[in-house]
Amino acid sequence: MNLKKYLVRALHRLQKGPGYTYKELLVWYCDNTNTHGPKRIIKEGPKKKLMWFFLTLLFASLVFWQWGILINTYLSYNVTSSLSIGFKTMKFPAVTVCNANPFKYSEVKPLLKELDRLIEAALERILQPGNGSENVSPPLDLELWNQIPLVLIDEHDKDNPIILDIFETNQTAGGNETAAGNETKEKKYKLAVKLCSHQGSDNCTYRNFTSAAQAVTEWYILQSTSILSKVPLHERIRMGYQAEDMILACLYGAEPCNYKNFTQIYHPDHGNCYIFNWGMDEEALNSSNPGAEFGLKLILDISQQDYIPYLSSAAGARLMLHQQKSFPFLKDQGIYAMAGTETSIGVLVDELERMGYPYSDCTMNGSDVPVKNLYSQYNTSYSIQACLRSCFQNHMVEICGCGHYMFPLPEGVNYCNNEDNPGWAYCYYSLRSSIKQRQICIDSCKETCNDTQYKMTISMADWPSEASEDWIFHILSYERDMSTNVTLDRNGIIKLNIYFQEYNYRTISESAATTIVWLLSNLGGQFGFWMGGSVLCLIEFGEIIIDSVWITVINVIGWCKGLKQRRARARYPDVPPTVSELVEAHTNLGFQHEATGALPRDAALPPEPGTPPPNYDSLRVQPLNVLGPDSDAE
Repeated sequence: MNLKKYLVRALHRLQKGPGYTYKELLVWYCDNTNTHGPKRIIKEGPKKKLMWFFLTLLFASLVFWQWGILINTYLSYNVTSSLSIGFKTMKFPAVTVCNANPFKYSEVKPLLKELDRLIEAALERILQPGNGSENVSPPLDLELWNQIPLVLIDEHDKDNPIILDIFETNQTAGGNETAAGNETKEKKYKLAVKLCSHQGSDNCTYRNFTSAAQAVTEWYILQSTSILSKVPLHERIRMGYQAEDMILACLYGAEPCNYKNFTQIYHPDHGNCYIFNWGMDEEALNSSNPGAEFGLKLILDISQQDYIPYLSSAAGARLMLHQQKSFPFLKDQGIYAMAGTETSIGVLVDELERMGYPYSDCTMNGSDVPVKNLYSQYNTSYSIQACLRSCFQNHMVEICGCGHYMFPLPEGVNYCNNEDNPGWAYCYYSLRSSIKQRQICIDSCKETCNDTQYKMTISMADWPSEASEDWIFHILSYERDMSTNVTLDRNGIIKLNIYFQEYNYRTISESAATTIVWLLSNLGGQFGFWMGGSVLCLIEFGEIIIDSVWITVINVIGWCKGLKQRRARARYPDVPPTVSELVEAHTNLGFQHEATGALPRDAALPPEPGTPPPNYDSLRVQPLNVLGPDSDAE
């Protein structure tokens, strides 16, 4: 049986319906479907048939339009946030404390001596115009100054501003040769930092400030960064504040503690920092009860008299609460505790739980982030701050050829300094102000899916009181120096109380706004409302599609067979002989051989004795069987 007959018979068995044309199949579907509308099209009169056709087409279009909106809403993967409040024993946060001043001035003064002399002379020129620095002994190191100079800018004429170097006598605009100090008597200038791509280059930019205090601090940070970047790490740690000098007293709940319970890390902004309950080597501590009596109590000595005058304009302690095994980014999330006060910090915990892909682009541990985490050398967990700083440092190494002092270094790279990288400050500020660079890092880094945030309520009071300061300072001085001399005062002492306000914690979690159940129920609701259909109606529609495809296959097979026959007729244009003509020709040929007694060249020889006669039944003509569409023959 050929393929077309098999497909026709199979279609007839499956359908038991109309014939095998598209029109008959469509009429059969409209007459038998459970969907409202199509039945009325074939059963009503001409006018109502037209009306029902348009109504069915309109409502079907509305269904597909609503389905498109629902599917698009589902594929947008929106989330909803829910807030829940729980109660449990919680881990006490890691507490990082640092001095606002990174180094002891007595230790770092030899390195910054020339820098201090330069800034003092510059301030004298600015604040006391007319007093020159030519008679300063020993002479100033103007080579250090010229690497990143401070300049005065007069912007009264926006198109042609006047720029003066503080230690030079000639103007760079205006044509007059007048000392900067004499000019400042008559005009008020803005102070700016001049940054050039390399020394002596005309490719320069000016970083303006509204206050000379800001300009001086920024200039001093740039110059000191260049100097300190060449100092080995162990020397910088030695020049910072040591734990035994800074942490005078410690008490956690009812258990005493000391500086040995803190982990030391070096932070470029604040020098030596100390972390309590970091959880690196030991299990994190749990808080037994809420309240100030069950928290951490510290007394710190910040030694304000040993601050670097031009580097640290704020005095106090910098502290931060964070998760265990996470790096403390105090510049972003830290707070100050003021000297001479008792600062109480009540803590509330917020736990954030974000949904991952495809609902958000968060990461569990940073393994799927394309930025190399430079803070992994501290064995800390991934954070968005670590990723952004690592991304910036990688770009600076790639573009500027060196790394910034404030961030960890990749392997084989050195920190920037004025001698080896004269244009590093220009490159650094260009990169920092680049919107494109910031956007690249923002697009590359991801938020963590789970995060814990500590909300702090801060209150302060003077400490110690005037009535008790004498005996408190005597005791603290004796415990630190084992001497009866009072070496501490109110300007250098800070007391901290850090505790949980309550054991209630808030969990802010995300959940999917649309689910597959939501999608199916809404799709079915729209289909039932506009067309009166159900899932079975969709199965019926799928059935007619399959039947249409089957009929198409049958038609294609018939077309291919007809094409083959047409090609055969084109190759043999003569009409083939009929069976009777072939029989008559064969009979005539046999009579001719009998009359002549000769066989044709290609005639077969008589069979040998003992050979069975041939079976002529196989040559019998089979009857043709034309299968009608209603036939049930197997």
